Amino acid sequence: MACKTYLAQGIAQRFSDEVRADIASITATPSAPRPTLVAFLANTDPAARTYADWTAKACSDVGVHFDLRVVERTHLEDHIMDANKDPAVHGTMVYYPVFGAGQDQYLQNIVSPAKDVEGLCHTYRYNMYHNVRFLDPPTNAEKCIIPCTPLAVVKVLEHLHVYNPMLPYGGRLYGKTIAVVNRSEVVGRPLAALLANDGARVLSIDVGDVLEFHRGPGLQHQQHVVVETSLSAKDALKLADVVITGVPSPSYKAPVDVLKNGVVAINFSSEKNFDAPAIKQRASLYVPTVGKVTIAMLQRNLVRLYRYQMAKAAAAGQVQAKSE
Repeated sequence: MACKTYLAQGIAQRFSDEVRADIASITATPSAPRPTLVAFLANTDPAARTYADWTAKACSDVGVHFDLRVVERTHLEDHIMDANKDPAVHGTMVYYPVFGAGQDQYLQNIVSPAKDVEGLCHTYRYNMYHNVRFLDPPTNAEKCIIPCTPLAVVKVLEHLHVYNPMLPYGGRLYGKTIAVVNRSEVVGRPLAALLANDGARVLSIDVGDVLEFHRGPGLQHQQHVVVETSLSAKDALKLADVVITGVPSPSYKAPVDVLKNGVVAINFSSEKNFDAPAIKQRASLYVPTVGKVTIAMLQRNLVRLYRYQMAKAAAAGQVQAKSE
């Protein structure tokens, strides 16, 4: 069986082209400001610096103004609050970890939803877990922002035709069993929720247990349900039509020998969670990294938030003009 390998750059290209066209349209109006993304670097992690360099290049390529601000972590909260209030800043992101655990979660929650391109604040995470897809029901003109890497994996699965477009929207993964090896609050758990909300049976594998995420009963957009299982990690991997890995450790390798023949294999970790020669003998489709798709989703979120901000500014201006 021949395995086809898909590179992130090729998958991201369509989205980057769309963002480039959107920004060209925006900046064709002389009075329109260029979309500006401010990123805060408050750690010394080499991977964060590399990600910042990739983001800067990708933003330059599509016409986004990228402003990397290297700050002391003790002053990061003040910088975030200043960016929240600055009308010249259209999107904000932070390279984590900064302090770790609860304090980083606090920082995520003080980023304004109007500028949170990473989709990590409480508003967006709550809506995602409860399968609320719009910020302004019943008008439904403003879509919620979804965290970039989980969204990137969803777009990769759509590109690979794992999603079935013949099924109703919100159920296009029906019949698929997907294993996600990672349950972090930044990627693994939100990804499991998104896939379950789209109809998949998701086996979420973490240290010590396997949880199952699946669609709830009732209406099409009912939120997902999580249940405990007695499955081992290997048992879960044996059942999976799709295996998605995100273990941030150079020592972890997915046990390829237990996977189904013809499995779809996707890795979103910065480490190589699959042994490349072995997975290419087992999988039908293989995506070794998703980083460039993640950056394309970041840019896409920025343009969406920019348009919401411009629409609100225009509406406020019209109201003020009428009152004068």
